Amino acid sequence: MAVYPEYMVAPIRQDLTEVGFEQLMTAEEVDSALASHEGTVLVAVNSVCGCAASKARPALKMALASADKKPGKLVTVFAGMETEAVAKMREHLLPYPPSSPCIALFKDGELVHMIERYHIEGSDAMRIVNNLQGAFEEYC
Repeated sequence: MAVYPEYMVAPIRQDLTEVGFEQLMTAEEVDSALASHEGTVLVAVNSVCGCAASKARPALKMALASADKKPGKLVTVFAGMETEAVAKMREHLLPYPPSSPCIALFKDGELVHMIERYHIEGSDAMRIVNNLQGAFEEYC
């Protein structure tokens, strides 16, 4: 069950899909994107909150636009919307507690880097960009 009307979240979804993120809508799509993927997958748990709008999404776009090394696949789920897809993603993000927004990097199906909401709220966008690009450099 969705918490927000689709017309409200459509532009927020588009903020990431227009730069190459695939919107995962079902638990099966989440499993398919992560469990069977070799290489790197960047995950954005998107949200309507202010720190997603002012920090997380801009940082994701800036990091990807200027990185020398980049993840092979970009995916996103939307907290408060596709509840089964988000719940399945959160299983893959364990042992980290549910957090939205958050950003995770997987390599060969294993979670190797995590930026939780409190990291996003407590940072400026450039610090998040640097964090992401460091992870890309190390794992991609």
